[in-house]
Amino acid sequence: MELLIPEFGLVIFQTIAFLLLMFVLGKFAWKPVLAAIKEREQSIDDALNKAELAKQEMARLTTQNEELLKSARAERDLILKEAKTLKDSIINEAKTQAHTEGAKLIEKAKIEIENQKKAALFELKSQVSTLSLDIAERVLRNQLQDKAKQEDLVANLLKDVELN
Repeated sequence: MELLIPEFGLVIFQTIAFLLLMFVLGKFAWKPVLAAIKEREQSIDDALNKAELAKQEMARLTTQNEELLKSARAERDLILKEAKTLKDSIINEAKTQAHTEGAKLIEKAKIEIENQKKAALFELKSQVSTLSLDIAERVLRNQLQDKAKQEDLVANLLKDVELN
């Protein structure tokens, strides 16, 4: 049964070696390992914080982008509405102007037709009167050539004239 009881010197040597190992590890290895772990934890925390900030920034930018899109759509709709209104007013103005110009042209044409008609009637009357005078002159010459015909003409004219 000697195996169960450890030797006292061996236990003391192992205890001293363990304490010495703990001292050396604590002095040289433990602090840098803990510092590296803390640094790693800090960098992970910083990365998580940056990721959260980036997520918030993305949410803000998305909201801002949506607001800009809504604003741009509203502005586009307003511009299209103004353009349509302007187009309609230009078309209506052009129609009104065309009707006015058409009415003026029709009136001018009527006046020109009336003037041409008056000129033609005047010319016709002038030609008719000239022609009538020519015919009357020929008839009178014909009748005035004969003395008996002249006397008959004078007698007929005197019958037509009534004395007052």
